[in-house]
Amino acid sequence: MTIKEIEETIIDEFSLYDEWLDKYAYLIDLGKECPLIDEKDKNDSNLIKGCQSRVWLSCEHRDGRLWFRADSDAVITKGIISLLIRALDGQTPQDILNADLSFIDQIGLKEHLSPTRSNGLTSMVKQMKLYALAFSQQK
Repeated sequence: MTIKEIEETIIDEFSLYDEWLDKYAYLIDLGKECPLIDEKDKNDSNLIKGCQSRVWLSCEHRDGRLWFRADSDAVITKGIISLLIRALDGQTPQDILNADLSFIDQIGLKEHLSPTRSNGLTSMVKQMKLYALAFSQQK
């Protein structure tokens, strides 16, 4: 699936819930499905700066695509990073760089997060795009 198709699926899933408490519960459930980072990769170099919670993100470049793994010490944050991984995992670096990730605004995620969590979301997206940029320059 393309990033856009995955985004549309996520938007459809979130539209099933009218209340934000239900959407938070769904986000927490998504966090339970997060592709977990190896314990050895839970180190300072994989720690995302700018997040209120501790979030580790690793990236593997394989067959021209990026594969992400993550973990967090906060359940909501783990749900957020798992949502981003769902949208970007297995995509090419160029597709990730070109992705606008408009689903974040369309599901209302940023506006329903505290300012510190919203900053963390921005930091997570930035880190994933930095990985994409780094791997896009490798030949």
